[in-house]
Order: sequence, then C-alpha cells, then structure tokens
Amino acid sequence: MSKVAVLKTSPRTVIDDYSRLIQISEYDKKTQKNNRTILKLNLSWTLFYPACSTAPWQLEGVIKSLKESGHNDIIAVENQTVVTHPWKGAYNNKWLPILNKYGIDFQPLTDVEWISYKPKAEMLAMHEIFDEILIPKLFVGSNMIHFPTMKTHGHTTTTGAMKNAFGGLIPKYRHHAHKKIHEILVDLLTIQKEIHNGVFAAMDGCVCGNGAGPRTMEPSIGNVILAGDDQVAIDAVAAKIMGFDPLKIDYIKMGHDKGLGIGDVGQIEIMGMDKKEFEKLNFGFEAKKSPIIKWDQILRKKTANLNLVHNVLFRSPVFKAFIFASEFYHDQLWYPLTGKSHLEKFNQTEWGKLFTKYPYGEFPEYTKVKNWDPY
Repeated sequence: MSKVAVLKTSPRTVIDDYSRLIQISEYDKKTQKNNRTILKLNLSWTLFYPACSTAPWQLEGVIKSLKESGHNDIIAVENQTVVTHPWKGAYNNKWLPILNKYGIDFQPLTDVEWISYKPKAEMLAMHEIFDEILIPKLFVGSNMIHFPTMKTHGHTTTTGAMKNAFGGLIPKYRHHAHKKIHEILVDLLTIQKEIHNGVFAAMDGCVCGNGAGPRTMEPSIGNVILAGDDQVAIDAVAAKIMGFDPLKIDYIKMGHDKGLGIGDVGQIEIMGMDKKEFEKLNFGFEAKKSPIIKWDQILRKKTANLNLVHNVLFRSPVFKAFIFASEFYHDQLWYPLTGKSHLEKFNQTEWGKLFTKYPYGEFPEYTKVKNWDPY
C-alpha cells in the first residue's frame, strides 16, 4: 500500500513540521545518502504570487531536515520556459538566501548537459510530440525531490508532483506537450522511475491556489503539507483535499492504471493525520482556464490535423506573438489589475507576514541563460 504523509501546520511551526513530515514519510529509508539529491523547484511565474511557486518555508523546511539527517550532496534546479526566467524567479521567490544559508548551489537546467535518452518502457506520447527525448545528464542515478504547491491548473485540473517533472525533463519547448499533456505526464513519471535512484515529493498546501491556475489564481489558506514517494498517490491525495475526484483527472487515472502509483485514495495509507480528520478535508476548489490557456487549447485542437497551419502557429517565429500575448496578459494586465489586490490581502495574513520576513538577498549575478529554441 502506498503511503502519503499529511500534516496540519502553521506559520509558527512550519519549519519543524516539514522536518517531521520528511521523517514520517520515511525519506531516508527510500534513498541513499551517498547519492546526489536534486531539489526540483517549481517556478510557475517569474514574479512572486502566492501558491504559484515553491514557497521559501517549504524549501527551508525540507533542506533543514535533509541536512540534519546527513544528506550533503544537494543541488537545487529549475528550468526556463518561454515565459519564465530561472534566476529572476529564484530571486523574486526568495530561494537564493535559503540555498546560500545551507551551502546549496542553484543550477538553471538551461546551462547543464542534456543527453539523448531512450526509455525502456513504452511511451504514450513522447515520441509523437518530440523528435528526440532529452534529459539532464546530472539527473541520472540521483535522488529526486519535487517541490510543488497545491493548486489548480487550466490544462490538467490540478498540478503537483507529476506535473513538476514537466519542468525538469523537457527543455524550453515543452509547451508542445500541451497537445497530449496527461499522457506526457505519465511518460515523464515512467522515465523518472528509470533514471532516478528514488523519486520523492514534498508539497506545500500552506497557501493554495484556486481557479485559473497555475498563475491567475485566488490564494486560499490551506495549512497543510504533504510528502511521499508515490507521485501518483501524493497528487491523488492533494486532488482529494482540493475537492476533486482524483480518478476523474486523466493523468492520475492513467498513472494508476499503468501501475506507476496509486490514484485511488481509498488504497492509500495516510500518515500523520487521523483518518477521519483527513476525510473531512475538502477545500471545494474549482479549476478554471485563463484566456491564454483557453485560446491555446482552442488553437491546438483546431489545427491538430492541419500540420502546415499548426507548425506555422506553434513551430515558427509566429509563436513569438503568443509568447508576447501571454507575458502582456499575465505581467502587464492581470498582475497589476487583479493580482496585486490578492497579494495585498495575502500580505495581511500570517503566511504573508512570514513571507515578508524572508530576505530577497542581493540580485544574482549570472551569465546569460542559454537561449533554448522554443519552437
């Protein structure tokens, strides 16, 4: 039976609670300390917005626990997308001072060696979407810890541990995977099981995101944290807490049916919380679609069988217009007109006050991030 640790927490106790979470989820029993541990952070927006990206207390709590238990070969990574910048995002989300405090390097995946990989297992969609499967060389043989937040997503209903691999195992052009996103997430979990020594996730639900995720959401205080080594199970538990039926979410159902993990919450052992208390958790979230995601899905669907038109729209410089539209809508319209009001309310909460206490540190000096071909 798969196990997922679930704890209630508060701003006052969250660092200690993360240490307890890692302990009861038996991370040390499932990984080797002499292996490199990769912290795959979650950057959904270069700007800071509650529940959007890995929280500083989430990062600090897990790192503190790892260091105390003797894990010393640790590196934190995140990738670039057509609308995010890893170094600027690391600064805005206050990751860098925490990493510096514990002597951990931050490594954008744009600047590491990627190697061709041929999966041993059958792929559902990777070969259809991508000409070649590339993975970061440093991932091979490592321990992997994902740092997702609990939130909804316009493409996948919810996003969590399985979706976090999306930003680690596909370069900048991964937006093409939206065509068959659920199948791709299952393929990525299959690949992870082949290349990693162990795969683990610590999910933050202290502040959750409800609505048109992964960016234009309404922050919601959740006061829960989750961890486990079954990526399907932790996403299923998170989906249940948010108010969804996990087995009605395609990527969870596919992962369950393929034997990659357990998506039926009734078959998952909940540790750290009384079963009755867990069963009462239901945040009543609703997944919505931002205009950007809505039009992305419409255009991809309408042109799916029109290769020439599809390639002009998504695999040529014409796609730069879509990138501009996304950046303009999110950063220049929604964030100042709607997002900032949510941010002001968040800043008045105890979690907002805790975020304020974390320093930004100095703006990082970095060489230019490698310009991946987005087409």
